[in-house]
Amino acid sequence: MEPTPRILFPPEVRRYVYERDNFTCVACGKTHQQARLTIDHIIPVSKGGSNDLSNLQTLCFTCNRLKSNHADPRFRRRYSD
Repeated sequence: MEPTPRILFPPEVRRYVYERDNFTCVACGKTHQQARLTIDHIIPVSKGGSNDLSNLQTLCFTCNRLKSNHADPRFRRRYSD
């Protein structure tokens, strides 16, 4: 099975995910005013995760680095396949 390729998220996708998550880190609750926010794959690409919206979440830079490429059970996809 081919791994999912890494892609740069278009600005519209980034904006959608940030708005959906209320410009707040889903792990620690920091807002865009308190921390630098990033888009993260819930199931990492390196572990077979996809680039679809249901597998994306907003994390602050710190939480994203702590999560790294691990499938953390606190983070769940928003929709089932």
